[in-house]
Amino acid sequence: MADLWAAFLLSFGVVFVAELGDKSQLMAMAFATRYRAWHVLAGITIATTLVHLASVAIGFGVGSALPTGWISLIAAVAFFGFAAWTWRGDTLTDAEQERAARTTRMAVVAVGTAFFLAELGDKTMLATITLATQHDWVGVWIGSTIGMVAADALAIVVGRVLHRQLSEELIRYGAAALFALFGVWMLIEGLVEVT
Repeated sequence: MADLWAAFLLSFGVVFVAELGDKSQLMAMAFATRYRAWHVLAGITIATTLVHLASVAIGFGVGSALPTGWISLIAAVAFFGFAAWTWRGDTLTDAEQERAARTTRMAVVAVGTAFFLAELGDKTMLATITLATQHDWVGVWIGSTIGMVAADALAIVVGRVLHRQLSEELIRYGAAALFALFGVWMLIEGLVEVT
């Protein structure tokens, strides 16, 4: 049970940070201007639950095939990549903005489909795969799902209330720094296990 809680807390934190400044948050803000917040959150929750279930299945399979020291080193490289990706920032493409604006019926299905497609291969999916290679898959699945939904819920609130007062750059750089710290932690852990 302790492994489940540790995996939950770790994956919640990692994915919550990964979502800060991510295009998923931008999509959540865009959808929230058009639909009720609970429709947007329901669509995000359904899509995230499915994507992260697939992610932990992949991560669990990889985790049982590789030694943990090497997994930590690979995870460190992945987290450094997430830091760089976050530092660079995400924007919505014209097609993604248009999709958010023109869909008027079945809001939950529209939001869920858009988020499902946007999350395939995204850094939160890759982070979830990485975490599931070493930690309890149920804890990672639940924690990563709740972490993403919480971050996107925050984006909706922030987008509606404080959009003009928060610096997007500050949020993006802070998230990138946290990913770099996770990368250093995983690198040290991997080097200790390999040597």
